[in-house]
Amino acid sequence: MTLDPTPYLDALETDLRAMLSPPEHCGAPVSPLYRMMQYHMGWLDATLAPAAAPRGKQLRPLMCLLACEAAGGNWRAALPAATAVELVHNFSLIHDDIEDNSETRRHRDTVWHLWGIPQAINTGDAMWSLARLSCHRLAALGHAPEAILRVVAALDRACLELCTGQYLDLAFEGQAVVSPEDYISMISGKTAALLAAALESGAVLAGASDASVAAYRNFGHALGLAFQICDDILGIWGDPAVTGKSAAGDILTRKKTLPALYALAWERDRGDDAMARRYAGPTLSAEDIPAVLAVLDRAGARAYAEAQAAEHTRRALDYLDASGGRGAACEGLRALALSLVGRDS
Repeated sequence: MTLDPTPYLDALETDLRAMLSPPEHCGAPVSPLYRMMQYHMGWLDATLAPAAAPRGKQLRPLMCLLACEAAGGNWRAALPAATAVELVHNFSLIHDDIEDNSETRRHRDTVWHLWGIPQAINTGDAMWSLARLSCHRLAALGHAPEAILRVVAALDRACLELCTGQYLDLAFEGQAVVSPEDYISMISGKTAALLAAALESGAVLAGASDASVAAYRNFGHALGLAFQICDDILGIWGDPAVTGKSAAGDILTRKKTLPALYALAWERDRGDDAMARRYAGPTLSAEDIPAVLAVLDRAGARAYAEAQAAEHTRRALDYLDASGGRGAACEGLRALALSLVGRDS
């Protein structure tokens, strides 16, 4: 039986909207702060009128809920944690858009591009604070204090790892050589950490054993690595009409993604530096893209990255098997993992 994610995502949407509604005591002067968060979520347009923009994959909170159910719990009792996961993810996106100078996301202007960098930083900070407050709502659903603390700690660790991963991602732009080990450290923080925390939190709230919780966490980590490598592929070869991002955007920003690192190493092994010279320069232009793509093609960088994504997905599924999960929710987690390889957005 194929699991229908609609009930989970609809419940999540309702909970997210409740968390991002201005408290009555705040009054009208601060309501634009909440409306900027609602704009980022796709609920409002640039004039702050109601809209129905794409809400994103919401993969992380969905997996939190499915992990809770697969581990034998009531997924609705994990909604505050899933909402917190999604708010953490979106706070990081608001900040990432500033740091990456990205003017669009999901086919729309980014928050900073509309309202300026200072307001965007503050909007992201507010969303992070609401994520923490969301976790405290778990107490009203009857969860033990120890379980709530474990969830809060998992999300706090993930937030720190997000920041360290983003630091490495930015630092790599100025480094001529980045090792595969450094790359894995970067994406372990930037992408895998929050997915691991989402699955860990769901399992904890279901009352799963420590061994099962660890298996869900490891499943999320391995899947996060696969997810980021797929993003790396889309950042170079993705269709802008589908991804909502500029064509070959990761080339123009000289990001040290896995395909680029593989091609740069392939060049060095052959005593060439055609791509390295372009990546070493102060900027890249649209005219440089064909030459870089040619090196990537000769090196077989796309096939290599696709194989690595598939391997991490295989490892993730091994961890899922070890979790002891059961039922449609567990099969839903498996289907989501498999859907990540070969995706186009």
